[in-house]
Amino acid sequence: MTLFLHELRKNRASLVIWTAALSFMLGVCILIYPEMSSQMNEISDMFADMGSFSSAFGMDQVNFGEFMGYFAIECGNVLGLGGALFAALIGVTAISCEERDGTAEFLLVHPLSRGSVVTNKLAALVVRILLLNTVVAVITVLCIFAVGVDADFGKLTLIFLSYVILQIEIGAVTFGISAFVRGGAVGIGLGIGFAFYFVNILANLDERLDILKYVTPFSYADGTSIVANGTLELKYLAIGAVFTAAGIASSYVKYSRKDIL
Repeated sequence: MTLFLHELRKNRASLVIWTAALSFMLGVCILIYPEMSSQMNEISDMFADMGSFSSAFGMDQVNFGEFMGYFAIECGNVLGLGGALFAALIGVTAISCEERDGTAEFLLVHPLSRGSVVTNKLAALVVRILLLNTVVAVITVLCIFAVGVDADFGKLTLIFLSYVILQIEIGAVTFGISAFVRGGAVGIGLGIGFAFYFVNILANLDERLDILKYVTPFSYADGTSIVANGTLELKYLAIGAVFTAAGIASSYVKYSRKDIL
């Protein structure tokens, strides 16, 4: 428990900054919606006729002129990519930072097994993801009530749930990588977050690339698909669970055998 609380305290600044930034951007997107709503139907028709570009961002699946379609596209991309980068960064630095900062030896002289170290760090990672999304969701709901738009809270809940699962998957994958690298790995984390995002865009562009949806969590955390269909893609979610488990398992196996001296 001491290590768990230490991890939360050590990373509280980055959690506050990321939470504030994402909450602010989603809040602004929602608050400006009433000013834009009068022009939304024309914009929606224009976006729907943009061919591959529309498909890449799911604009052909929803009505951009309605709030839920607007939220799925505008706010969904902000939360999706922003949350993915946050999860990737905290995951890839969770273990590697001990060697980078020269604190690994100090940590391991305490009466904690290596497995316990991994468990506490992993628990702190999940809690930070949950805290970020809880605050962002509350700010989102408050802004929706403030502007008085008609929102489907069932679908909103599914959208936020999908992004929580996405962030946990990316956090788990990068957490596993963190056990293998020494020193700074921020570039690796950012690269993985962006790669998952753009792989999903490629898969949306061409039906022949649909196979790529099995390797990116953005395939099930797709706000436009959730708004259009009212459900998560379980086949992609199942593959995501496998990647999550693999990332966690690899962190335990590697860290238990790792020479950190």
